Amino acid sequence: MANENADRPFGNDHDILTHLGDDYAMYLDAVVPPIFMNSLHVTPKSEIDSDVPRKFTYGRCSNPTADLFERKVAALEKADRALSFGSGMAAISSAILACVKHGDHIVCVEMAYGPARKFINEELGERFGISVSYVRGDDPAQFEEAAKPNTTLFYLESPTSALFQMQDLRAVAAIAKSRGIKTVIDNTWATPLYQKPLTMGIDLSAHTVSKYMGGHSDIIAGVVAGNEPLMARVQQVRELYGGILGPMEAWLATRGLRTLAVRLAAHWKSADIIARRLAAHPKVAYVRYPGLENDPQHELAKSQMSGFTSPLSFHLKCDNSEGREFVRRLTWFNVGPSWGGFESMVNLPWGEGDRDKLVRIHVGLEDVETLWGDLERSLEKIVN
Repeated sequence: MANENADRPFGNDHDILTHLGDDYAMYLDAVVPPIFMNSLHVTPKSEIDSDVPRKFTYGRCSNPTADLFERKVAALEKADRALSFGSGMAAISSAILACVKHGDHIVCVEMAYGPARKFINEELGERFGISVSYVRGDDPAQFEEAAKPNTTLFYLESPTSALFQMQDLRAVAAIAKSRGIKTVIDNTWATPLYQKPLTMGIDLSAHTVSKYMGGHSDIIAGVVAGNEPLMARVQQVRELYGGILGPMEAWLATRGLRTLAVRLAAHWKSADIIARRLAAHPKVAYVRYPGLENDPQHELAKSQMSGFTSPLSFHLKCDNSEGREFVRRLTWFNVGPSWGGFESMVNLPWGEGDRDKLVRIHVGLEDVETLWGDLERSLEKIVN
């Protein structure tokens, strides 16, 4: 069967999301890709003496359903290759392990994702003798000052997931390359649509697919994108630790990518409205959202991101106990640690003191006036 769409040019990200890999004619001209649930791909007897490696052999190493998702992410990230994992932490830990060995030193952003810091501190530090120094990361010079002769990795998260602090990716990458240091970034917040770290010199870009890429709060998955030969080392780690993404989750992740552009645009539009109204509210001390013109890092954000998504945080003018009451009063915001799906979320993340005054929200795809009314009603009941 001929597929007249197989040779389409992919000139922009939206084309990649929606139609890269649409060569489904061999599967009865299916408009949606099939799911390869098999754990094994056999070798034709005519090829058993061939020295050419086969792309698909055993499910722990590769799977056609995961491969389609990975091809899309690699194209979006402008990377040689992408590899999918069974969770965001599997992706992050594998990317880190690909860059370090016993006795090495890591410089890490201090507000990075908590489990990533725990992995670096406890698994790598306490068990494998890898040391770490933490920096705020808002000044590239901090990385240079913290680096040691045995530093092999700068671990970044830009923006961070609680206070949405950013690192100057081009400047940090330049420092790293001058010293032979690898760089890994958690790029989940911006997604490859709005931030392409590899084009700014970063070595590996990791994502929790459970967030925006999946987009429906129904999968746990991760992905790492980068260039060769480093990605060959990431693949070795994945095969040895067995962290590949399952075919059903890979199919769901590909489904999520097809609507990523339109979903992100809607999240951004609503988050911008909410952020501006929060910033103007008398019960809010300040808002951390890179999309606001008065955000201290807004100019940096514009220089390395082409758009903004929806998680943001704000600091309440209240006693600590009032912060928890503010959250309890909300009707439309579910309490939970994750984000990126249709539904709006709220939690009280760890922060720099006054913990229960710092509120993080994910602005979902519900009606924005309904969401603002929910926040406004709870804000008005704060006694300060």
